[in-house]
Amino acid sequence: MLTIVTANVNGVRAAQRRGGIGWLDSASPDVVCLQEVRASREQLDESLAGSGLATYRIAHAESSDKGRSGVAVLTKAKHKAVRVGLGVEEFSDDGRWIEVDLATDDGLLTVISAYVHTGEATDEPRQAQKYRFLDAMHERLDALARRSARKKGEAVVCGDFNVAHTEQDIKNWKGNRGKAGFLEQERAYLDRWRDELGVVDLGRLHGGPGPGPYTWWSWRGRGFDTDGGWRIDYIMATKRLAARATGVQVGKAPTYAERWSDHAPVTASFDHPSLGLVSRIS
Repeated sequence: MLTIVTANVNGVRAAQRRGGIGWLDSASPDVVCLQEVRASREQLDESLAGSGLATYRIAHAESSDKGRSGVAVLTKAKHKAVRVGLGVEEFSDDGRWIEVDLATDDGLLTVISAYVHTGEATDEPRQAQKYRFLDAMHERLDALARRSARKKGEAVVCGDFNVAHTEQDIKNWKGNRGKAGFLEQERAYLDRWRDELGVVDLGRLHGGPGPGPYTWWSWRGRGFDTDGGWRIDYIMATKRLAARATGVQVGKAPTYAERWSDHAPVTASFDHPSLGLVSRIS
């Protein structure tokens, strides 16, 4: 059994104060993917101190713009290799993409934590930057899908994509047409990943036809209480790995007061003996 949790923590220090690190610690997953860490490595270590997560191997990509973005992958297993960025200079130090290779009895497993730009439909430079990131992301996913087809390794990409794929992934889809996060051009990338590359959206596969389950709700208003959310946090896997997934759960807090981020963590479980060995590599 292998378990992977992805969570946009909305600032790891704030999440620690609100109980988020305790939640992740109690889940005891094999792999944790974090987005919007918004911290230096020293600050990340301080936030994890005293929890079981402090014993995990940590790969962290901090943004050069201090206090913004930042992604990390925490694993119980040793890292075979770590790569930061998407091979494009523009995104080399923005804290939005990190890959960790793990060795398993079944071959290489690449785990990715990604944080896609929010974008802005009325701000052409910001939205254009988001599309450039999604273009680079497509190229990388294509390479990983091709590697999987050659049986040279599997991949799972986790994170906050800041795109609701279909009308089933956003409560107020009519009111958000024409807005960043639900633009047809953005949503088309997820179509291509599914239809052209064969990458599987495990949240939709195991979450039923929808609507929801949602993973993000604004801090403002009553959206959380009325479940007026968006599904923008994903765990996607290459087809061969996806066939081993047994379930996906969204960890929405019981009440607004118990929230530790504006996002809910998403957990995927995989049932395969050789994948289970990942957590026991010394």
